[in-house]
Amino acid sequence: MEFVERRSGISLWRQIADQIRIAISNGEFKETNMLPGELALAKRFEVNRHTVRSAIASLAREGVVQVEQGRGTFIARHTRLQYPIGRRTRFSAGLAGQTRTLSGTVRESRIEEAPVNVADALALDAGAPVLRLVRVSMADGVPLSRAISWFDAARFPDFAERLEKQRSITAVLKSFGVDDYVRISTRISAHHADPQTLEDLRLSPGAIVLRTEAINAEVDGRRVEYSNTYFAADRIELDIDHGTASAGM
Repeated sequence: MEFVERRSGISLWRQIADQIRIAISNGEFKETNMLPGELALAKRFEVNRHTVRSAIASLAREGVVQVEQGRGTFIARHTRLQYPIGRRTRFSAGLAGQTRTLSGTVRESRIEEAPVNVADALALDAGAPVLRLVRVSMADGVPLSRAISWFDAARFPDFAERLEKQRSITAVLKSFGVDDYVRISTRISAHHADPQTLEDLRLSPGAIVLRTEAINAEVDGRRVEYSNTYFAADRIELDIDHGTASAGM
């Protein structure tokens, strides 16, 4: 029998969907490649069948399961992409050979005053002007990540305009004289996706995302980028180089 918290503020069907996701990831249903029936799941979670049905519908919308009328609910067969995070983390290079096409779209670009955490990460004064970019990256037409990045606006004054033409963060940094940069820290945590991330990654309410909080710097230590990236947990696995990353919740 599984435990669900009725006073947690999180809908029961969302909690059940999360626990089913975890069970699938742990290989619990690999022998049959399908979920138990609604009645068995309702008994397992001590809820009614309508609540179970809502959880399964959410998982089906995300592509985690496939419901076949009269046959049952099958685990969707798909392979998660492997994304390496190490000293030189580059999105396109990391997924090379695993997909047919990779693309990215800038959803937002604006200059703002650096909040304290952003200023600390970029070694700037609080309130210094920074460029905030929001990008969505896709593989074979499926959204994989939503990244929010900050750059020193004084040092990189027309970064967004160059990115529109060059389509690559690495290429734009190089155009500013940053010939190489490395990952100096990465912190990883898991969260329920917020509404904007749900929309950008085409996920259903209650979906889990992996968040990386990262700082990139030139080889001499000068900071160039601070980012928070949200990955769809059911579509990608993060392959961590333990020398450069730490985990947290």
